[in-house]
Amino acid sequence: MLFDHCAQCQQCCTIDAGHPPLEVSLTQTETARLGSVCIEDNCANLGANGCQLDDDKPFGCTLYPLSYNPHSRDFFFDSECPLMPTYIAQLADASSEASQHLAQMRQTITELEQKEPAYLLHNHMVDIDYFDLLKLPVQAPPPSQSQRK
Repeated sequence: MLFDHCAQCQQCCTIDAGHPPLEVSLTQTETARLGSVCIEDNCANLGANGCQLDDDKPFGCTLYPLSYNPHSRDFFFDSECPLMPTYIAQLADASSEASQHLAQMRQTITELEQKEPAYLLHNHMVDIDYFDLLKLPVQAPPPSQSQRK
């Protein structure tokens, strides 16, 4: 499984010494549920097998290793994520885990564009500050009407 590597790597949940803490961007709903998520060295929600929040983790964490620019409507990726070569290669197969992830992210972003556009911009600005972003060479098509329901 593509994202199984994440539990072993944990690079995205760790801040290198000398770098400022990362305040994870949260939607209004996530803020009400979690308060805040700040990574000073290792995320407090990080366990031996990865994120302990499971399906309740913040959207910004679920989106990772991608970042979304709401102005250009393009996806970018953290060039330092070791998963990215495999992720990009899998995008050629519409049934792959990467393609499914990208489609789900696009669907959630479509909802957030309506409900919380400021969140999307803030999240991308935080990503720009913390990650070395490169444009994803394959962009997701907009979700079909059936995916939006």
